Amino acid sequence: MGRYGVSSSSYSFCLIWLFFIPLVLSELPENQRNTMIRLSKLGGTNGWSNTGTSPCSWRGVSCTQVNSTYTLITQLSLPGLGVYDNEFLTVLCQIDSLQSLDLSYNQLTSIADGFITDCGKISTLKKLNFSVNKLSGVLPIFHGFVVLESLDLSYNSLEGSVESQLEGLIGIRSLNLSQNKFTGSLPSKLGNNLALEELQFSKNNFTGPIPEELIRSYQNLTLIDLSANGLAGSIPNTIGRLSKLKTLLLSSNALIGAIPEDLSSIQTLSWLSANQNRFTGRIPRGISQYLTSLDLSYNQLNGLIPDDLLSAPNLRHVDLSYNLLEGPIAADMSPSLFRLRLGSNSLNGSIPSATWGRLSNLTYLELDNNSLSGDIPIELEKCKRLALLNLAQNKLTGFIPKDLGTLEQLQVIKLQQNRLNGEIPVQFSQLSSLLILNISGNSLTGSIPSAIGSLNKVTNINLQGNKLTGAIPDLTGNSELIELQLGTNCLSGKIPDMPLKLQIALNLSHNCFEGPIPATLGKLSLLEVLDLSNNKFTGTIPPSLASMKSLTELVVSNNRLHGTVPEFNNPNLHIEFSGNDLKNTTDKSPEYTSKRKKISVTVVALISTVAAGFAIGIVGIILFLGSRRFYQVEDENVHGGEEAAMPQIIQGHLITTNNFHKSRINFNIATKAVTDPRNIILKGRFSTYYKAVMPSDDTSYYIKKLSWSDKLFQQGCHEKFGQELETIGRMSNSSVMIPLAYFLTADSAYLFYEYAEKGTLFDALHGMGSSANFLNWPSRFNAAVRIAEGLAFLHGCTSGPVHLFDLSSRNIFMKSLKEPQIGDIELCKVIDPSKSTGSLSTVSGSVGYIPPEYAYTMRVTMPGNVYSFGVILLELLTGKPAVSEGTELAKWVLANSTNSEARDHILDPNISKASPGVRNQMISVLKIALGCIAISPVARPKMTTVLKMLLNAR
Repeated sequence: MGRYGVSSSSYSFCLIWLFFIPLVLSELPENQRNTMIRLSKLGGTNGWSNTGTSPCSWRGVSCTQVNSTYTLITQLSLPGLGVYDNEFLTVLCQIDSLQSLDLSYNQLTSIADGFITDCGKISTLKKLNFSVNKLSGVLPIFHGFVVLESLDLSYNSLEGSVESQLEGLIGIRSLNLSQNKFTGSLPSKLGNNLALEELQFSKNNFTGPIPEELIRSYQNLTLIDLSANGLAGSIPNTIGRLSKLKTLLLSSNALIGAIPEDLSSIQTLSWLSANQNRFTGRIPRGISQYLTSLDLSYNQLNGLIPDDLLSAPNLRHVDLSYNLLEGPIAADMSPSLFRLRLGSNSLNGSIPSATWGRLSNLTYLELDNNSLSGDIPIELEKCKRLALLNLAQNKLTGFIPKDLGTLEQLQVIKLQQNRLNGEIPVQFSQLSSLLILNISGNSLTGSIPSAIGSLNKVTNINLQGNKLTGAIPDLTGNSELIELQLGTNCLSGKIPDMPLKLQIALNLSHNCFEGPIPATLGKLSLLEVLDLSNNKFTGTIPPSLASMKSLTELVVSNNRLHGTVPEFNNPNLHIEFSGNDLKNTTDKSPEYTSKRKKISVTVVALISTVAAGFAIGIVGIILFLGSRRFYQVEDENVHGGEEAAMPQIIQGHLITTNNFHKSRINFNIATKAVTDPRNIILKGRFSTYYKAVMPSDDTSYYIKKLSWSDKLFQQGCHEKFGQELETIGRMSNSSVMIPLAYFLTADSAYLFYEYAEKGTLFDALHGMGSSANFLNWPSRFNAAVRIAEGLAFLHGCTSGPVHLFDLSSRNIFMKSLKEPQIGDIELCKVIDPSKSTGSLSTVSGSVGYIPPEYAYTMRVTMPGNVYSFGVILLELLTGKPAVSEGTELAKWVLANSTNSEARDHILDPNISKASPGVRNQMISVLKIALGCIAISPVARPKMTTVLKMLLNAR
């Protein structure tokens, strides 16, 4: 398959077919025809096939008829042709009538000197596009090209500084160097001062200030994109002189100072984005009067929101979230508003009520995490297009307006952590598009309306932390429900049958339920967290629960249960059952199960041998734990009898060029290792890890097994997996686990990796014994930075971003105490998410790390990876696992971070009390983590930005 999902054979067929289109233009000069025939032989992996027809009929070739007998080639548009040979570039320069050349999405690694010399002499060439190639090295010096108007070198790997290389482009109007690796200062001279209109330098490593000369010299600029660099200093005050500027993008830098007032004088300016910087001071009046989009989020702006800011007639998008803004929200708002985000500030006063009737276009409203008070305006029901309403974490009082139930397009309601009272409106049953309902942490009373059960699209319901009474209504109509949080209420009565798709959590804790635990809960085969603690349940734990294979946490503590805990077959299940009269199958005390990581039945058996032979027992335990230091595996895997037959290798290859590994990796030893279940040290959702020791010098390797029989693996993926591994193996980043070698069998793939002596980050933070306490704050902070480096690297791969299906602390391997490495990077090449019919975490990862939007997008994305990384940051900061006692860590932190005074209680006290400097740095990292776990994916920073923020927090 090609980059666009079209096979090279289909691509060639289309080209051949086009060759037979009758020629309607006049003849090409013989030299141009011969040149095109020569180019067809150099066309790369998807190259042209020469059939003798006129090149003017070939795909991507445009010709201009000069007279009745004379035609010239003027444009070549050849994206995705597979060009990699520099000879192709030098040959095409013989077409001296060329006006436009597009070679984007090819495989070029450099621009030949011959191209610069020869094509620079073409007096008609106005447009060059080399974007999305593999260009590396320094920027070429563009001699000639006197009429070139557009140059696009974006999405390559060019590096070094940009100084005088472009000064010869005296006619340049559009220059795009985005997404490269350029360093140093921004250039101040870029060709003819009057010609330049579009300047795009985003996603590089430029540092230093924005040159005043750059602003002063190019008065015709309409587009400036300097986002995602390391720029510092303030915005030049002369920027107001750019009277034709339409778009100014400065986000994700380290710019300081105030937002210049002169920006408000640019009548053409429609898009201003300066988010994720360090701007301070007040927002200037009049800045939005001509804008359609304004984003100043993630800064340190303070003071009041100007009373004219939201009323600009063309204003559609406003994002001022995550600043220090205070005071009320102005009542006068533009009827054009589509998205309004003012969350995470210090705004107070009531939400204005008079304005909402005019906002017929408003679709997204986010005022969360402020200090707003008073009632929720009834007038919000007039915003008929509203899809997201987030008023969470304020001081709102009064009832929930029943008329919100008339908003047929509403998909997300977030009203949690306020002071609301009254009952849940019955009218919510009319919200036919609702996906997420969170009204937890209020003082709501009454019963749960039975009509809630008719919401057949809702995926997440959170009503916990209220004063709800009565029974749980029939919710089987909520056929898409995957999370139900009803804890900390006063609910009672019979627990009804639950929707079978429940997966993330069913939380009924801290209520007044009595009687036996319903055996029907065992039908929830996808459920991962079940919390029934702090009720009055009696009887035994139903044996049916033991069949819940997806269950990772069962909490039944503080009830009136008795008997024996059923034997669960899931080795990764964590059970909390203290505060009952229960015994487990090994007669251990209830406190045994409250540990964060359980000892397997095999270890218990070994410990019991101490009475028969102390010395032998100790040796056995040491050897056993040494070979099984990660997840515990099932007993039959350890004592499984005879070894399985050795796999028959049908393809094997050494990827690494490291002579150390090349001389030690032995495929025969590996095939023996993977047949012995005693070598299993880790079992994940997609793979099994074995330990293989090479006899030459006892060097250990991981051998990871992927089974093709898993339906999630793409059909036929084993046929191309070797090629994908070759590409991944050429990556070079110390924070990423890179495969060293592989071999394929008929039904599986086996990958070699360096052995991680220190286990996983999960073991280091949450494991048993002294190993759980080795990570002091410098070690944790180093881990955060290194993981961020690896993830930013994977997201920025020039061959396409690598998305991680399961980014968690269990998939961060500790090669040493200072060398965390991200694992499972190859899975994105072989897993097909569309084949998932099982649990939510089948593709999207482990519970506690899954981004909230996955519930309704079912897509693994870069913002989703950022969310998962934010949870890892929270683990490092709090010392708590991603899910504890049925509550996700991210949700717990968000609920306890509404004010700065509460944030100290979030931090791991064993670490934060080391020194004031450590505490301050942890607070800084906590702010970064909160940005990463933002509910809205668009609000989360890019990983490159996260990395910069972490480095700035040193």
